[in-house]
Amino acid sequence: MTQTTAPDMTEVLADAPTNWGKWGDDDEVGALNYLTAEEVLRGVRHVKKGEVFALQRLIGDPKGDPVWPGRSPAERTQILDESSWDGADAPAFPGGLHYADDKINAFLQGSTQYDALGHVWYGGKIWNGYDARTTVGGLKKASVEPIAQRGVVGRGILLDMARFRGKPTLDKGETFTHEDLIACAEAQGVQIEKRDVLVIRTNFLQLFFDQGPAFYEGFNEPGLTYSPELVRWFQEMEIPNLVTDTIANEVTTDPESGVALPLHCALMRNLGVTLTEIADLEKLAASCAEDGQYTFLYAAAPLKVHEASGSPVNPLAIK
Repeated sequence: MTQTTAPDMTEVLADAPTNWGKWGDDDEVGALNYLTAEEVLRGVRHVKKGEVFALQRLIGDPKGDPVWPGRSPAERTQILDESSWDGADAPAFPGGLHYADDKINAFLQGSTQYDALGHVWYGGKIWNGYDARTTVGGLKKASVEPIAQRGVVGRGILLDMARFRGKPTLDKGETFTHEDLIACAEAQGVQIEKRDVLVIRTNFLQLFFDQGPAFYEGFNEPGLTYSPELVRWFQEMEIPNLVTDTIANEVTTDPESGVALPLHCALMRNLGVTLTEIADLEKLAASCAEDGQYTFLYAAAPLKVHEASGSPVNPLAIK
């Protein structure tokens, strides 16, 4: 039952495990350390056809861009185009060159994106025990830059929870556990292995396009829900990266405690699991359902933005 007054995150996660110090006191990429050269090669072995799927959602989609409530969609502004040469004060280049130029004003986490490990916190500490004051004016520790500098490559596995439950989309606030993920994989004829990049499809954002502004009424996405068992499973399985097609990777409000986004804290802040959100998994999911291959080489490199709490990315799944 949802509580009317949510407990403090320190109480909810009092017994949650951590990986702080596991890779040294200066670590800023957490569980991505699991993605060694051997893991890259393990992922490569799952490339069978050379088929490439780009998983970023379109920025500036004419149908709209789904974003976290309170964030505004990206705005692209045309700066130069052929009309710029209509007047007497037009730019002049030797040889008569004309060109187009534009810029974008956007939240760095307003599209398919990677969270920095220092993106969320509680108790005055971010990932690896760094002081939360290191976020003032920009993330001096655990920003997205170290993730972008190393890149993310390994074996990915699609867990199509929507098809597994026989639905076009999961419902608002619908939850599932790591045991459901295991069952989904088995139904697909594959097993989740240690150090897999987990890619979870709910197709929930289809409702954004179907419902329009009503999508945000009582906003509560479907997703994984916190339990100590789930967090220990992520730790034991050495999961480096959780990728979903939802805006926030997990059920927005935990149905038991009423706390918002406890898995962001339990997985990212405590275990160093990198979170990737708003992925477009529809073409990949259709291909996996057709040929029965749910594993692939996963590769992603968010933009290198200094001291940023997140960054856009166009991940690739290569089958």
